[in-house]
Amino acid sequence: MPAMARWHHERERIVGASGIPATFLRPGGFMTNALDWLPTLREAGHVLDPTGPGRHAPIDPADIAEVAALALTEDGHQGKGYALTGDETFTVAEQVRILSAAVGRDIEVREALTPDEAVRFRFPAGAPKALADAITEGLALMRADTIGFRTDTVERLLGRRPRTFADWCARNAKTFRRPRAA
Repeated sequence: MPAMARWHHERERIVGASGIPATFLRPGGFMTNALDWLPTLREAGHVLDPTGPGRHAPIDPADIAEVAALALTEDGHQGKGYALTGDETFTVAEQVRILSAAVGRDIEVREALTPDEAVRFRFPAGAPKALADAITEGLALMRADTIGFRTDTVERLLGRRPRTFADWCARNAKTFRRPRAA
């Protein structure tokens, strides 16, 4: 089990052993992780891609919030765990093309050359070794997953498909349109 998954699982076991009623939401990558691209977009005009051909199905945090509200206000969710993903799988390059269309400008995608570069991209001020190792491990696993893990949990619980990345980009385009620093 990868380090980050193990850390999350350990916390779930602690909560479960506490006797406190709980429902565990297990979202995959958030659409808002695209905000991590802002520093290199503003400073150098590109997005760093640490996962190459790897695919994932990012989820809009608003969908996570709706599932949480449902779990808190309806019976039948206690003791359950829900894997939450978006409906579409993407590579980083595909996500950047969608963002480019939303903001109306070309955005270059540059592959991360080393694991250290990928960690620095996420944590410019540095990360503790255990976290840096976990990130490197997670990125390697993501790079290897060229299909992308996807669930229908949001649709089953909410009765509608998850929000799309294109919609998220349209709603957040102004954040990415801000001028680069001089």
